[in-house]
This record gives sequence, C-alpha cells and structure tokens, in this order.
Amino acid sequence: MARTDMSGQQTMPAGSGHRAPDPGGPPVIGEDTVEAVIRSQLSKALGGKRGMIEAALPTLAFVYVFLATEQLRTALIVGGALAGVLLAVRLLQRQTPQFVLNSLFGFAIAAAFVLRTGRAEDIFLPGMIYNAVVGALLIFSILVRWPFIGLLIGSVTGDLSGWRRDRGVLRLCTRLTWLFVLPNLIRLAIQVPFYLAGNLAALAAAKIVLGWPLALAAFAAMLWVLARGRTPLSPAAPTGTA
Repeated sequence: MARTDMSGQQTMPAGSGHRAPDPGGPPVIGEDTVEAVIRSQLSKALGGKRGMIEAALPTLAFVYVFLATEQLRTALIVGGALAGVLLAVRLLQRQTPQFVLNSLFGFAIAAAFVLRTGRAEDIFLPGMIYNAVVGALLIFSILVRWPFIGLLIGSVTGDLSGWRRDRGVLRLCTRLTWLFVLPNLIRLAIQVPFYLAGNLAALAAAKIVLGWPLALAAFAAMLWVLARGRTPLSPAAPTGTA
C-alpha cells in the first residue's frame, strides 16, 4: 500500500522492493534502502577479490625478486612487467582495466620513490602515505558530520545533503564510515614500525595480510551492520538537520 511522504509524493513501503518514481527527482534505481545502496557501492569500489589481488601482486613481485637478487632495477622491472601482464589479461578478456591501471599507477609512483632514495622499503611508502591521507579525510568527514558513506548515498540519489535530515541515517553512515576507515588505521599501525626498522620481509607479509583479507573483514563487518535494518532511502518523516 502506498504512503505519502512530507512532500506529498507517494512512495511504496520500504520492504516492497520498489519506489514510485518522482517526476522531479533523480531516476529510480534498483536499490530502495540505504543498506542496499551501500552494499552495491562498496562492492564496486573494492573491485572484488581479483581487483585487490591485482593491486598487491606487482609490489609483492618486487619484494621477492629484490630479496632474491638484491638488485633494485631488476626487481622494479619484474614488478612493472607483471602489472603490464595483468593489464593485458584484462584487456584480452574485455573486462574493465580500472583496478590494474590503479595498481600500475601506484607502482610507478612507488618505483620513483625507490629510484630516488635507493631504499627498497620505500616501495611501500606511497601506500602508507595514501592510507594516512585517506584515513585523515574519512575521520574529518565524521567529525564535521558529513560521513563519507553518506556521500555515497547522495551520489546515488542525486541529493548530496538530503540523507542528513534523518538522524537514523546519519548515525548509520557514521558507524559505517568508522568501519570503512579502520583498515587504513590498522595498516599504518603495523606497517610504520616495520618501515622504520627497514624490515622488507615483514612489510611484504603485512602487504598480504593487510590487503584484501583485512578489506574483506571490514566489508563483512559493514554487511553485518547493514543486514540488521532496512533504512528507507527516502525517509518519510525527516527529523530536521542533524
């Protein structure tokens, strides 16, 4: 049975799986709850297990070749060549090369660090800087009460601020953003001491453990939170800006 929201528009119940189109609003999308939107967007952002493995392999190849040969340039060539092979496979399979290109770009930056300093462990420095910057931005978004996950919702609905009018949605997005930022903080807490000690083998092991397994663990925690409720994507009774 349809119900009327505060603007006079008729919408279907949140559990029905459908929403009545709003002639003046954004196109109707498949997801009708906050939880469904976030699940869909996070799955796309992570690139799946394959995308996360592709991001780690070139760096791991560099580490193992360097440990075996102690030749920086040889290790960099092997790592770069592997990234090129991964890209070629994606193109041959006519799949999106987005995640391989991200890996190739990141490896190129890391290689520039290594060639400039001559220190093999600097292959991990751009990644640590990235985690620090992203972590700081995500925490800042929480502190100013514009949590990043809420902006994901806004990007789908076409209204970047409307989700903030419901306190329940705001609280949900804040909790999910904390879970989203947690892997960045864990990686820094573990990798920085290894980096300062120059422990390349430990950094490589951390790269594996703190890569897709940690991301999947955080993703699973977010899914557990999302599975507990069905928050309407267009709340019927806004409670005022939080």
